[in-house]
Amino acid sequence: MKLSVLVFDLGKVLVDFDYSIAAKRIAPLCTSPVDPVKFFSQHAALLTSYELGLLTTEEFYNQIKSVSGFSGTQAEFNAFFADIFTPIQPMIDLLVELKKTRLATYIFSNTNDLAIDHIRRRFPFFSDFDGYVLSYEHGAMKPSAKLYEIVERASGRRGGEIVYIDDRPENVQAGTARGWRGILHETPSGTREALQKLGLLNQS
Repeated sequence: MKLSVLVFDLGKVLVDFDYSIAAKRIAPLCTSPVDPVKFFSQHAALLTSYELGLLTTEEFYNQIKSVSGFSGTQAEFNAFFADIFTPIQPMIDLLVELKKTRLATYIFSNTNDLAIDHIRRRFPFFSDFDGYVLSYEHGAMKPSAKLYEIVERASGRRGGEIVYIDDRPENVQAGTARGWRGILHETPSGTREALQKLGLLNQS
C-alpha cells in the first residue's frame, strides 16, 4: 500500500517540554507549598481535563489558583505555563527533508490551547503541516480510537497509507492496531533509520 501521510506527535518528538519550568515560576506566587518537580503530576487530573477541552484556559487558571493559592494574573499564568518548550532540532531538520517527499503531514497531539498558541507563535516549523488533530479540540486523547479516526477522516487515508511517529508505545500500538505503520520515537537517529527502511529518506 502506497505511503500517503506522515503523522507526527508533537511533544518529545518535535519539541521537548518540562512542566517543572512552569511550576518554578508559579511557586513564588503561591500561598501553598509547591514542589516544582511534582506540582503538575500531582494535579494531573486538572491537566487532563484541560487537554480534553473540558476546561477553558480561564477555568484551568482558576482551578490552579484554587489548589495552589497562586496570586498572579491570568496573563502571568499563561506566560509561565506556556513557555516550557524547546525545539528538537534534529527532528525539525528531518521534517524539512520529509517535506520533499510531498507526502501530507499532520500533527497529532494530546495538548492544550496555551501550548499550541505558544508553539504556533514561537516555532515557525509548526505552520508547515497540512493538518492538525489536537486533543483539546475533539474531547479525546490518545490512545482513544476516536482521535485516530479523526486523523483518518481529516487526511482521507487509513491503514498502511499512514506513517505515525510517537514517543509513547501505547499510542504507537493504537495506530498499528489500525494498520498504520508505527515508529516508536526514541532518538532522532533511530527514527531516521526507521524512515529510511520505509524508503522515505536516502540512506546516509
